[in-house]
Amino acid sequence: MKIEEVQSTAKKQRIATHTHIKGLGLREDGRALPLAAGFVGQQEAREAAGLVVDMIRQKKMAGRALLLAGAPGTGKTALALGISQELGSKVPFCPMVGSEVYSSEVKKTEVLMENFRRAIGLRIKENKEVFEGEVTELSPEETESTTGGYGKSISHVIIGLKTVKGTKQLKLDPTIYDALIKEKVTAGDVIYIEANSGAVKRVGRSDAFATEFDLEAEEYVPLPKGEVHKKKEIVQDVTLQDLDAANARPQGGQDILSLMGQMMKPRKTEITDKLRQEINKVVDRYIEEGVAELVPGVLFIDEVHMLDMECFAYLNRALESSLSPIVIFATNRGICNIRGTDISSPHGMPIDLLDRIVIIRTLPYTPSEIIQILAIRAQVEGLTIDEESLAFIGEIGERASLRHAVQLLSPASIIARTNGRDQVCKEDLEDVSTLFLDAKASARLLQEQSDRYISQ
Repeated sequence: MKIEEVQSTAKKQRIATHTHIKGLGLREDGRALPLAAGFVGQQEAREAAGLVVDMIRQKKMAGRALLLAGAPGTGKTALALGISQELGSKVPFCPMVGSEVYSSEVKKTEVLMENFRRAIGLRIKENKEVFEGEVTELSPEETESTTGGYGKSISHVIIGLKTVKGTKQLKLDPTIYDALIKEKVTAGDVIYIEANSGAVKRVGRSDAFATEFDLEAEEYVPLPKGEVHKKKEIVQDVTLQDLDAANARPQGGQDILSLMGQMMKPRKTEITDKLRQEINKVVDRYIEEGVAELVPGVLFIDEVHMLDMECFAYLNRALESSLSPIVIFATNRGICNIRGTDISSPHGMPIDLLDRIVIIRTLPYTPSEIIQILAIRAQVEGLTIDEESLAFIGEIGERASLRHAVQLLSPASIIARTNGRDQVCKEDLEDVSTLFLDAKASARLLQEQSDRYISQ
């Protein structure tokens, strides 16, 4: 008898650079744990980010800005993603890179404004009257056609709905009958009908019919509880950019030119300031009426030194707006020129904008922290690696860079499998380190052999 191991059919998630980050790894009192939620070290930066998360939750941080400054590979993007994980999926988190603003079709300021509004959420609460239950009867009433001829038209439809508490017979408009046919509703289905709009939704087949067939590609649902006629609260999460885009899309006419324009790929167009102001008025009215709640999210701008003076001047104004998210900048630059100017400034940002910002510094990792991070990455990628190999790759990370060391893990595992081993050992890492050069080794090689390369 042959026994084989069956591969799991569970969906495998693609492993990205920051897959291992699950939060900021803080205690209840806000102190950072040395190793938690995928984070290693950076205690001060994580504690500061934890305070920012608390301020965002209490809605005291809207319109403020934060700068994550540190050398390359010190965990700036990981910190921003940790903040996003702590806030949860209900708070909008919009990541972008400084170079995204440069487009041939849309102004730089327009790209920034779009991302600003994408990072502001609106939670709309709506009370809807619905009729819900299992269909016990569905009979359309026909009358003679008003247009003459032999055909008959449907005047109304009688539908019986049953719940756990009782039954109700409804007389509905013929347009709702069309919606019932579209949803393929038959007796025994569980449906709900919205009282205001007349929209029909088929939920599934009543579980009383579950034993009708041996095999059935049908979803069975229990009989609804409560009365047939009830009020339901529906919560919908949208962003201001969703509202802008929905209202900016022009509805074309029926003439040939309009149809041709709709068929051709539309160019990306700007949303006017006037339209945004109108939407802001509607949003303000919803908030005053208690229908909606504003959820200021997070706009994360990586490589902020790529922005120019025009963008920075616009950011100064946008941060003062009443509808503004929390903005997190990240940069790895020291004192350098602001893009497009000869003005030298810290982090490549104007002094007047830096005055508005609180700065969190990220520090280089120690050798022991590099080894811990590599061990976490190996675990995330499903690799087994011994202590000696971890110490060796930790040395590579210290000598070259942490990013380079992380990139060597996967090729080393392939070499180990080729040699018929499941565990990555030191020899595999030595082979890989000779095959792939790091940036520092490559630069050293270019200096030594400069006469062999074409240079200016």
